[in-house]
Amino acid sequence: MKLNERSLAFYATCDSPADNAGFLYKRGERHTAYHRRWFVLKGNMLFYFEERESREPVGVIVLEGCTVELCDSAEEFTFAIRFSGAKSRTYVLAAESQAAMESWVKSLSRASFDYLRLVVRELEKQLEEMRWGPAGGCGGCRQLPGSWKPKPSGPERSPERLPALPRHLPKGDG
Repeated sequence: MKLNERSLAFYATCDSPADNAGFLYKRGERHTAYHRRWFVLKGNMLFYFEERESREPVGVIVLEGCTVELCDSAEEFTFAIRFSGAKSRTYVLAAESQAAMESWVKSLSRASFDYLRLVVRELEKQLEEMRWGPAGGCGGCRQLPGSWKPKPSGPERSPERLPALPRHLPKGDG
């Protein structure tokens, strides 16, 4: 996929729902003063704007391969987005409250495709265990309350004749 400033600006400001949005204070890289910016998290991209009403982002942070950590700082409610690598930048941000900081740390920690891939793998494992049981057979399976039950549409469509899920779900690239 080809990305350019115009397509990024459109995605940042289009009507698609944001995973999180709000004001944060961003510490400058060269001049270490904090500047109040409007941040919008969409998928694995964190956009920041001069003001809430701005139509073009000042910058974007692609959140792949990062960690989000709380900071020991003189400023309250401070956290950092760190990337591995010798010349990688660390973004230091501060929220306006404890609740806002916790919300942002949680949202940012869940924003990468690596995290989503782990969640999908865990859900696949749980689905397989529910379907086949931990030993690979369905002897220990039980119907969960409120879960879906197949309804036969006639004598030829009994639940025993429905196709079973494959033992191993196909794995994709994400």
